[in-house]
Amino acid sequence: MSRHLPPLTSLRQFEAAARYESFSKAAKELGQTASAVSHAIDALEKHLGIVLFKREGRGVALTAAGQTFVAYVRDGLTMIASGAERLPGRPTDRHVVLSVVPTFAQRFLVPRIPGFRKQHPGIRLSIDTSHRLITFPHDTADLSIRFGRGVWPSAKSELLFRESLIPVASPSYLATITKAGVINWSLATFICVSLLEHDWGAWRRAVGMEAHVGDELHFDTAHLAYDAAVAGMGIALGRLPMVLPELESGALVSAMQPVLDIESGYWLVGAEDRETRPSVEAFRRWLLQEAESYCAMVEYPIARLRVDGHHEARL
Repeated sequence: MSRHLPPLTSLRQFEAAARYESFSKAAKELGQTASAVSHAIDALEKHLGIVLFKREGRGVALTAAGQTFVAYVRDGLTMIASGAERLPGRPTDRHVVLSVVPTFAQRFLVPRIPGFRKQHPGIRLSIDTSHRLITFPHDTADLSIRFGRGVWPSAKSELLFRESLIPVASPSYLATITKAGVINWSLATFICVSLLEHDWGAWRRAVGMEAHVGDELHFDTAHLAYDAAVAGMGIALGRLPMVLPELESGALVSAMQPVLDIESGYWLVGAEDRETRPSVEAFRRWLLQEAESYCAMVEYPIARLRVDGHHEARL
């Protein structure tokens, strides 16, 4: 590949200076002098024939060209660092980095991790449950567990399982809004998940419910919504199988059947056309087997509906 590359040694100085908007802070991070960073950036600007920083008194600020260029530099440096970490035989070869939606991590993955560690004691796991949607192949994560329909750019997806919607409440709360076995929905508080705001509407349309919504309570995760329902704050729209622990314990009960099957589900996602390290492949095989065993074990003795509506969020 014959390309006119800029001075590669100056790219780290440029990225650090852009991040801090300071030559001196960049120099401190890199173990250099501010003068060395300034000279490196001068050389980079001369090579490119364009000004990357505006020198303003004691500070610096990126120009429009600098803002454009730094995005490419960061992607390039991240790719190089990721490639180096993933070289077979390096110590990091036994380290698997996962980006996982919080509800899945808390309710499915974490309780099963001891089993994985027992099978693979030499593999180290790092789990990130932030709401950040990582991008393959530029991100540092090896695998991601996402909720949606399984189609993301530059990624390959394998279905773990789909979900179904079912209204759930504590037995004591349900008794307060039920008379002669019939729920007075106008008295109910609907517990909603902010990122899944269309769930209740989809379920009500599917079952033909036209009751007026009297009150709503919003949370940003499904886990908090279930906790609120257990505490008797209202009726939550549970997602099977994630709400099964509360149903099996009796902390929550089904407020009304049928459940509503939806097209979205949890997917194991990785970069396309990237050679998989043995440690990553071991985790992939283990998780797919765990999901298969879980789905085979779970049976829902409940009437069912299906819907093709779009449900996608970071839970």
